[in-house]
Amino acid sequence: MIDNVNLNTKSKTQNTYDAIVIGSGISGGWAAKELAEKGLKTIMLERGRNFEHIKDYKSATKNPWEFAHRGNITQQQKEQHGIIARNWGAREPIIDYWANDADCPYTEVKPFNWWRSYQLGGRSILWGRQSYRWSDFDFEANAKDGWAIDWPIRYKDLAPWYNYVEKFAGISGSLEGLPQLPDGHFLPPMEMNCVEKDVAARIKKHFNGNRHMIIGRTANLTAPVPGRTQCQYRNRCWEGCPFGGYFSTQSSTLPAAKATGNLTVRPYSIVTKILYDKDSRKATGVEVLDAENNQTYTYYAKIVFVNASALNSAWVLMNSATDVWSEGLGSSSGELGHNIMDHHYNLGAAGSVEGYEDKYVYGRRANGLYIVRFANLFNDKRDYLRGFGYQGGASRDGWSRDVAELSIGAAYKDALTEPGGWQIGITGFGELLPYHENRIYLDKNKKDKWGLPVLAMDAELKENEKKMRVDIVSEAKAMLESAGVKNIRTWDSGHHIGDGIHEMGSARMGNDPKTSVLNKHNQVWDAKNVFVTDGACMTSSACQNPSLTYMALTARAADFAVSELKSRNI
Repeated sequence: MIDNVNLNTKSKTQNTYDAIVIGSGISGGWAAKELAEKGLKTIMLERGRNFEHIKDYKSATKNPWEFAHRGNITQQQKEQHGIIARNWGAREPIIDYWANDADCPYTEVKPFNWWRSYQLGGRSILWGRQSYRWSDFDFEANAKDGWAIDWPIRYKDLAPWYNYVEKFAGISGSLEGLPQLPDGHFLPPMEMNCVEKDVAARIKKHFNGNRHMIIGRTANLTAPVPGRTQCQYRNRCWEGCPFGGYFSTQSSTLPAAKATGNLTVRPYSIVTKILYDKDSRKATGVEVLDAENNQTYTYYAKIVFVNASALNSAWVLMNSATDVWSEGLGSSSGELGHNIMDHHYNLGAAGSVEGYEDKYVYGRRANGLYIVRFANLFNDKRDYLRGFGYQGGASRDGWSRDVAELSIGAAYKDALTEPGGWQIGITGFGELLPYHENRIYLDKNKKDKWGLPVLAMDAELKENEKKMRVDIVSEAKAMLESAGVKNIRTWDSGHHIGDGIHEMGSARMGNDPKTSVLNKHNQVWDAKNVFVTDGACMTSSACQNPSLTYMALTARAADFAVSELKSRNI
């Protein structure tokens, strides 16, 4: 009996930390860095495999002809990655970066494309790197429109933290002075090519200075920072950058956290629940299922940061403290798992641009152009709420184009050694409103590889987004026409939630515990030492890419958490 007590005490001591971080993606990496740098002994739990910077970017320096299947995936890979196989991500170099859908299924009550990456670094290896601040047009939108609930913060609360994370991550961009898209602490911007510059100028002139096409603001370095060199214009970011030319957990936050000596990383660790003490109303730790040996382990800490990604973070909360709240930790408001958002896209316009046949581009710029939101701002009023932006670019057709006049022989080959005509295309990204009925919940009748209940997805676009989509296509065509673009074609291939890979809202922030899961510091109302700072916390979705906002919210919450810990408030 005494031996068992001693064993249990020893085990608990070995598994006790100051802080636990669940997840290792963009926000999880930031949480680990901030907590470790502030002196907290921290363990970062990642459900997937270990994945080392440079060493595990196995395809990043390969030539196209060195791939066994020339970039295509096998039938077996299609079966293992059924969700990704529906989409553009089903490519040989990166197919194994995505979660195995056969092992990790989910239920689609309505069509839902869930892009998951279960490995150390998560989707920070694969993300599009577009990094935009939100403004008070975004943080005040719910209150002004009378929609859902108000954000508990404003731009002034986050502005210093945007500065903080931009300086470390390395964001390149141009200073524009636009109130709807605040400027940041930028590295020198990448350059738009000649066609983009001329099209941007024509659009601005035609719309009396009220439309702005700018170079994208991206987490690609245009100047070296300690430990990382600048972007090499290879445009193979999603395979992993051996140069550290873009921000990822592996290249940026993880090395910084490890350098403190305060970080422990445990891969293959599926957090199945947060342990909750109903007397203190605080978490005491987490329970982990080892994905390799199926053994259960317990880790203890004073602070828990939940950064498993918007939907998986909700899954963890839903499985926690069910003896107190049947729907899980944070469910007392009735909002846990609700208000699911994404950015809707898969639509836009493109055409050809004449008169630049003597011009070409330098390198493969890992960035594009951005058209800043203009709908429902200032004196503009539409028959729907919120707005949209566009991303895109101009380039010359390459060797893979179809040459209609030729089909075979030396002349055909010779023709393909010369660049084709210039094309420009823009794709819209629209805001999705936070509908309470757009939700996820546990499907306890369906289990994953480890016998755990899976998520059911019940979310869709509604009338507001459908009206906006018509406008996105119409405005795209009008802008390209105003710039003299020829042979314009438009498209709208439809959108299922998840397509945008910007899931948000399952555990929203708010001012009132009766209507929100988290307070203004990202604390779970029902457990003051649990913080959620990934996409789950978002109260609305804006139309800008959200990852920079996750970074800022995470750094801000970590600073608050450590301060509260030192003050013995948590």
